[in-house]
Amino acid sequence: MTQAMTGEVSPGVHPGWRLALPAVLLTVVAILLLFRTTLQEMGGILARSDTYAHGFLVPPITLWLIWRMRERLAVLAPKRCYPALLLSLATGFAWLLGELAAVNVVPQFAVVFMILFAVLTVLGWPVVRSMAFPLLFLLFTVPFGDFTQAKLMEWTAKFTVLGLRLSGVPVYSEGQQIVIPSGTWSVVEACSGVRYLIASLTVGTLFAYLTYQSWRRRLIFFGISIVVPVIANWGRAYMIVMLGHLSGNKLAVGVDHLIYGWIFFGLVILLMFGVGTRWREDDTPSIRPVGPPIVATRSESPVWMVAVVTVLVAAIWPLAQWRIEHDIAAPVTRLAPFEPIPRWQRIDHGLPDWQPRFATSAAKTRAVFEKDGRRVGVFLAYYRNQDQRHRLVSSTNVLVASDDPVWVRVDGGEREISFDRELFSVRMAELRGQFHTRLEVWQWYWVDGHWTSSDILAKVYTAMSRLLGRGDDSAVVVLYTLRNPQGNALSPLEEFASDAGPAIAAALRQTLDTR
Repeated sequence: MTQAMTGEVSPGVHPGWRLALPAVLLTVVAILLLFRTTLQEMGGILARSDTYAHGFLVPPITLWLIWRMRERLAVLAPKRCYPALLLSLATGFAWLLGELAAVNVVPQFAVVFMILFAVLTVLGWPVVRSMAFPLLFLLFTVPFGDFTQAKLMEWTAKFTVLGLRLSGVPVYSEGQQIVIPSGTWSVVEACSGVRYLIASLTVGTLFAYLTYQSWRRRLIFFGISIVVPVIANWGRAYMIVMLGHLSGNKLAVGVDHLIYGWIFFGLVILLMFGVGTRWREDDTPSIRPVGPPIVATRSESPVWMVAVVTVLVAAIWPLAQWRIEHDIAAPVTRLAPFEPIPRWQRIDHGLPDWQPRFATSAAKTRAVFEKDGRRVGVFLAYYRNQDQRHRLVSSTNVLVASDDPVWVRVDGGEREISFDRELFSVRMAELRGQFHTRLEVWQWYWVDGHWTSSDILAKVYTAMSRLLGRGDDSAVVVLYTLRNPQGNALSPLEEFASDAGPAIAAALRQTLDTR
């Protein structure tokens, strides 16, 4: 292919590469420039996160994989694929929705797919099919996988408790907290194993591609690279707790906690690769065809036109985003006050000093109401002009952080409630604080007049509201009360939600009208 660029076409190298190669390279560069803001945000995450730092290595590996197959690709005829422009349009629209909803992962995946579809448009399906894996491997550049963290933490805690009991160690567990005679352990985000899972999945996928030729063996090893790190992390957590317990909390309680974990994980992965190598399938050496140069046809001439059209299609979406975001609403600094709530009196105190962690909101308020000796707290956080750092739905917006020195989440679920004359499901949580204090908490969102407890629906409502020119005003509603120790009396949250629905909805609508 390199010889074709200089005008010296060697035998077996299709002459179409003379124009197609620079065209596809410039097209990719143009897309990278058009979406540089998304790429910068992605690069910032890769630089800050130990979990996704490997993403910087993925593009060079992709280029190396394509370089390995250069002789096989050189004999193929680059041929434009206009239908791929429809895929580019759909991907660009997904990028726009992701940006409007402030969902990091959607625009980042969309940019990668736009690059893949641009290559498909300019070079055609026969060429792209031959280098499908190197191109798809670029998807590992996107920092994706945090959504598994909560479930992985839950599984790790349950397995650790099971292992301790089978080992004869008395254990009491509540949520992600584990209490044994020698001390208390907590399964936090760093213990979830998501780092091990993503590292194993990335390296395991590359290993399977380079080691095996049949898709059956590749898929089997791909599955193994998912299962093994999850189970290995369970064993790591159990090992850490047992080391601390047996050593009187002298081992595995500080920095060595992480060191032992990575050593154990490294040994497991090496063992996995060692076993996988036993069934390796060596690549059959490819024979480069030798013969007279292939004559280009007229159909190959519009390659630059295809490249220009591809770039213009990609450019539609940054322009659309600029147009939508051009009219920015006035910032909000305070929420409208509550109207009187029938039969409930506002008081200055009466509940523990707790509030959810929604630190990036534009405005927030907190109040406590009482009726017949029962007290309910209300927390509202309001968002306007959202971006990647100031948004309603985010992994950093939680009821209680894992490093909170006082509060810990011990249970959760969902239930249907009646609020503002509507029926919908809310999230439920139980929090435990000092001196056996327990809170019952309900949480849901208000977006463009819609009530929902779903993160996904909240993002969809936000994107559609912005797309229709109605802005992105949103809020989180949290109700909380002291949990009844008997657990058989009716929760005051249900009655308060029914009574306070119109007042809370009115406060949110009045705040919306300040735009």
